[in-house]
Amino acid sequence: MHQPLESVADSLDRCATTFARRFSGWWVATVALVMYPGLGLALPLALGWSMRALVEVNAVCTVLAAAVSLGWLGVQIEAGNRRHLVEWTTDLRLLDSSEFEWLVGEVFRREGWKVKETGRSDGPDGNIDLDLTHDGQRKIVQCKRWTSQLVGVEQIRLFLGTLMREKLPAESGVFVTLSNFTQQAREEAQQAGIALIDNRDLYARIERIRRPEACPLCGRPMTLGRSPYGWWLRCVGNGCQGKRDLGTEPGRAVELLIEPGSP
Repeated sequence: MHQPLESVADSLDRCATTFARRFSGWWVATVALVMYPGLGLALPLALGWSMRALVEVNAVCTVLAAAVSLGWLGVQIEAGNRRHLVEWTTDLRLLDSSEFEWLVGEVFRREGWKVKETGRSDGPDGNIDLDLTHDGQRKIVQCKRWTSQLVGVEQIRLFLGTLMREKLPAESGVFVTLSNFTQQAREEAQQAGIALIDNRDLYARIERIRRPEACPLCGRPMTLGRSPYGWWLRCVGNGCQGKRDLGTEPGRAVELLIEPGSP
């Protein structure tokens, strides 16, 4: 009996999340306002509907407005998590597979690409973890969160097959790993035109797109942290005592936590 209800709830959640990903917060707020006070309250009253009909329509519209609003909030939290991975993660080996894909996606996002995360931990993803678009150009990314095992030529050839299936040239493929590639894999990728990003390349790209707060004393980066006394920024420079208590600036702490990922 509960199965159909769960299925409807899952479908509603997916639709709301998809809507929230495609439209801005302004559109989400507009739709929520149209749903609840508009269709759910003002319209039935204007048409003189019965109390029972008004209550039923109001309940449905309230659920839809809440779903859209919560979907948007979930998308914002997810985006914030991606940004935090870039700004604060120093050891990428601590990330799980999904977090690693989020981080790689955020790196490309800050480099100007529109990123769609397509990797799935609960099923096949078609050998595509990220789908990138920019100025009419499309690239697909395969991420391997391997820390010690080298990526071999077999993985490169499988990825080439994915590119062929997507009707894309090999130059549209990017393979990212936390470990490294075998010499044969590098030769195969170079011959085909696939871009390879190993652990050293990835760390370098992350450093280029990070946007840390500058220390007022030495100008070096400061990191955001939290103690029992609240949020603060502390300089990472050796011997520098530069810090900034955000206890009196809660707005700045929130701004750092939800700062948009675009450069």
